[in-house]
Amino acid sequence: MAHPPATAASSWLKQWRAAGPALEEVRRRELRELRDDEALAAAEALLSLAASSPLPEERRVSSGLVAQQALLHRRRPR
Repeated sequence: MAHPPATAASSWLKQWRAAGPALEEVRRRELRELRDDEALAAAEALLSLAASSPLPEERRVSSGLVAQQALLHRRRPR
């Protein structure tokens, strides 16, 4: 017999509320036990993802930071 949608959603929410702290503890334990060579390999893997997607031509000459700063420093009209 299937649960009514409200009961199923309530059950799901209760389960995730209980799982959240447990998952956070697992994450903290794994970070505490992470060795330097594992951290270095993980960082290298993340950084290598950036090189795998080609940059648009406009990004090769500007990061957009100068344009962003110009927008942020515009004065409001009086």
